[in-house]
Amino acid sequence: MIRWSASLAILFLGVMTLLRVGAYLALPSARVPFAQVWPVFGLGIRYDARVVATAMLALLVFGSWRIFSPFRGTIGRRCWLGVFGLFSALLLGFYAVDFLHYRYLHQRLNASVLGFLADAEISAGMAWQSYPLARIGLGLAIALASGVVVMSWLHRRAAGAAEPAPRLGRALWFGLTGFACVVGIFGRVGQYPLRWSDAFDLRSDAAAHLALNPVESFLSSLSFRASGYNAAEVGAHYLRMAAYLGVTTPDPARLPFERSVAARPAAGTPPPNVIVVICESFSGYKSSMWGNPLDTTPFFAELCRQGVFFDNCYTPHVGTARGVWATLTGVPDVEMVETASRNPTLVNQHTILNDFTGHEKFYFLGGSTSWANIRGLLTNNLDDLQLYESGSFKSPRVDVWGISDKSLFLEAHEVLRARNKPFVAVIQTAGNHRPYTIPREDLREFSRVDIPPEQLKAGGFESLAELNAFRYTDYTFRKFIEAAKQAPYFDNTIFVFVGDHGIGGDAGAMFPPAWTEQRLTCYHVPLLFYAPKLLAPQRVHAVASQVDILPTVAGLANIPHRNTTLGRDLLRQQQLDGGRSNAAFIVDHNTKTIGLVRGSHYGSHRLSGGSPTFVWADFAAPAPSGGLVGAEDEHTLLTTAFYETARYLLMQNTKSSRRKGTESSN
Repeated sequence: MIRWSASLAILFLGVMTLLRVGAYLALPSARVPFAQVWPVFGLGIRYDARVVATAMLALLVFGSWRIFSPFRGTIGRRCWLGVFGLFSALLLGFYAVDFLHYRYLHQRLNASVLGFLADAEISAGMAWQSYPLARIGLGLAIALASGVVVMSWLHRRAAGAAEPAPRLGRALWFGLTGFACVVGIFGRVGQYPLRWSDAFDLRSDAAAHLALNPVESFLSSLSFRASGYNAAEVGAHYLRMAAYLGVTTPDPARLPFERSVAARPAAGTPPPNVIVVICESFSGYKSSMWGNPLDTTPFFAELCRQGVFFDNCYTPHVGTARGVWATLTGVPDVEMVETASRNPTLVNQHTILNDFTGHEKFYFLGGSTSWANIRGLLTNNLDDLQLYESGSFKSPRVDVWGISDKSLFLEAHEVLRARNKPFVAVIQTAGNHRPYTIPREDLREFSRVDIPPEQLKAGGFESLAELNAFRYTDYTFRKFIEAAKQAPYFDNTIFVFVGDHGIGGDAGAMFPPAWTEQRLTCYHVPLLFYAPKLLAPQRVHAVASQVDILPTVAGLANIPHRNTTLGRDLLRQQQLDGGRSNAAFIVDHNTKTIGLVRGSHYGSHRLSGGSPTFVWADFAAPAPSGGLVGAEDEHTLLTTAFYETARYLLMQNTKSSRRKGTESSN
């Protein structure tokens, strides 16, 4: 039994190492410099050994009982082969899902994947249309069958070996093998066990993700599932957060964060319409406004030259549902596993959109708002919302995400052009997303490009399908704006375009190293306020965040409102201090890291502890040659203040909340 367990351990560790080699070769975002390969793989084997040692210890403990022995009869042998066949199937399943998850989000498998089960039909449809699941399943079946054959052969080989040593020798070997399994599970000889966070001591996200295995990554993240906040922590950071937000009479006892903003003397009537476009995966470094060599979005770049363009905007997190949440509520979604929209205890949220009392309200989505329970957030909180989703449109579905973005824009345009009252509308796109569908009908006007892999890589793209989907997004913007310009509502409408999130990848020389090394590519997105008849063009480099959008929109539309968000009116701050005090909070749900972009720096630290990072993050100015100069401690404290306040507001920012002592920031 000891011989069999040792040979099985070598087999599983060998296969898991080969899978890590495959990930290193197949996933560009998992590449690390060759000098780092050996430390990464060495740490990876230790993570793999934890999984393997757990299975081998179970074999040693239970197999040592005569009734459960794998060498006392045919039934025992078949049962244990069945157990390890199931173990192998689970292991292969974890690795297969992890590989696809990493290709999709550039993150190792973690417990957030359980959120996809809430939308199993849509998630399955997206996977089926994006990946060759039939061939993957066949390959896994062949691999599993081959593994069972090898394990059976190893069993026969162990059973046919020489006679075992005397009882004392067998006991000694059993004790040594069991001890080796315990050490393997602990991960090191020392006071504390090996933890997932040790991978991030490699000081590179790519190295950390390559070292982890999907089982370790998934099980470790389960411990962050709980919702809630720490009132003492909120109170400890309250005054700092209240000062940033502009609460004029702060009260650490009651913790009010509300600001009541009155309308300015009306400059004209009627009030403007507002259209907010939440753009799927609209990464800054992949678009034209920062000089991408592939010039993917020339039309949108021209819009940016005609509008108020914030070129230094960040989303608080990765994920469309989280992006929609932050945009509409103004509070970052700091739920660590399930998205806030899927948590029924958080569905009641205040939004500034309800203060547009004289406006009709619309939400347009080409697919179903059942996805991620976004319908609950929308219908439970937006008064008199007119919701257009799958089943509301004339255009046919093109894939799992519903109708094409071009059809979505044009059908929304037809609805809005018929309005006789002011309106505020949200249009959420989905086309720049796997399976990257471009409708056949549009190929008569939109032309795909075919370029060499080296040019793709230089532009930050992984495939031609991704590149052409990104270019198609620009085409749909053009079709929408061209149609809108012919409608009566155009001259009195503020169009807002913002990415729901970015996509991790190599930003090359276009941005400071932090964009790639600290994964700021995941969060940096364009933010444009476009209204040629209402706004003078300007490019603003001050830091901005997704949570700042609705306070800014309400200020532009001159709407009196109650601001309970963690956002501020960007244009008002531009008048007050040139936006120098602006900050953008970021949370990485995969690594449990929180950070803040402020001024020229990005500082971050892991919630589990460890040394914080503080790096240069201003792409418009070179980093100082003498090292960084900045208030690192204040940066870290404000980062924590954002995080603790966001946890608090997720639970307290209810639609019906009307705290006494509402603040005035007029």
